[in-house]
Amino acid sequence: MNSKDQKVLVSTFEKEVCEGLTAFPKYLSSKFFYDEIGDELFQQIMALPEYYLTRAEYEIFETHKSDIIQKFDTHKEGFDLIELGAGDGKKTKVLLQELLNQHYNFTYNPIDISENAIDGLVKNLNQEMPGVAVQGQIGEYFEVLDRLKHMSDRKKVIMVLGSNIGNLLHARAIQFLKKLYNAMHTGDLLFIGFDQKKHPQKVLDAYNDKSGVTAAFNKNVLARINKELNGNFDLNKFMHWETYDPENGTAKSYLVSKEKQTVDIDNLSLQVHFEAWESIHTEISQKYDDDIVKWLAKESGLKIVKSFSDQNNDYKDYLITKEE
Repeated sequence: MNSKDQKVLVSTFEKEVCEGLTAFPKYLSSKFFYDEIGDELFQQIMALPEYYLTRAEYEIFETHKSDIIQKFDTHKEGFDLIELGAGDGKKTKVLLQELLNQHYNFTYNPIDISENAIDGLVKNLNQEMPGVAVQGQIGEYFEVLDRLKHMSDRKKVIMVLGSNIGNLLHARAIQFLKKLYNAMHTGDLLFIGFDQKKHPQKVLDAYNDKSGVTAAFNKNVLARINKELNGNFDLNKFMHWETYDPENGTAKSYLVSKEKQTVDIDNLSLQVHFEAWESIHTEISQKYDDDIVKWLAKESGLKIVKSFSDQNNDYKDYLITKEE
């Protein structure tokens, strides 16, 4: 691998692609799976029989929605509902409808890295739920967290659904939770989903479906490099590979080169060399139990108030607060 010449990298995508593909071992961030095509593929993943996460969290919302929103704003004093990584908002709409039905005073601020996802969600909510005051924001979590301090002074409820925190190893998860802590006032709440440890095969199947949708989703990062950075990846020369370690609860996704090859990325003036069976690490999906979540919260200065689980205990949403 070598850079043909020095080039000013003007976007996060360019910068991180260059860093990841010139590192050893190679890596690319899963956040770059998402564009219009990636968003559509993830919608398909959420509907797959193997992908239990979305159904489990949806079940939690349908079963416990009254209890959840009552905990959000016990005295009905009004609050800002801020969702990081909002996506299409399908699950959130269950809570939004209940908040409307129970006449809560709230604003909804969905935040996502995908402009396509936010534009679609805001347009959809304006049509489906005109009673919801919605203000969509586009950006990465850590950038947006810095903005949270400058929002209104009233109570905040920050939601991180879909076990998005599972994309971070524990050390970075604690950093993320500490940033949330710093963005919160005393009494603010964090409502966050953690996928639970379970049969290892069930975890593997969720990220390696038989129909190949997850493989296409992972390979979309290569397709984006081709499209946006003038790369010449041959997607057929890479395979999707999933692993899961039940000891530490870490599922990992890789793209593996089937042969020795060289890829050009013209916009980066970069040639990337692959040995046969060399991998690009693309994603982790961490699994948890109550003890791990309690430890993460404690290390971040936060405290668990309550948790809500689906019937199979596959998944839990934890309500966490910032104390004095």
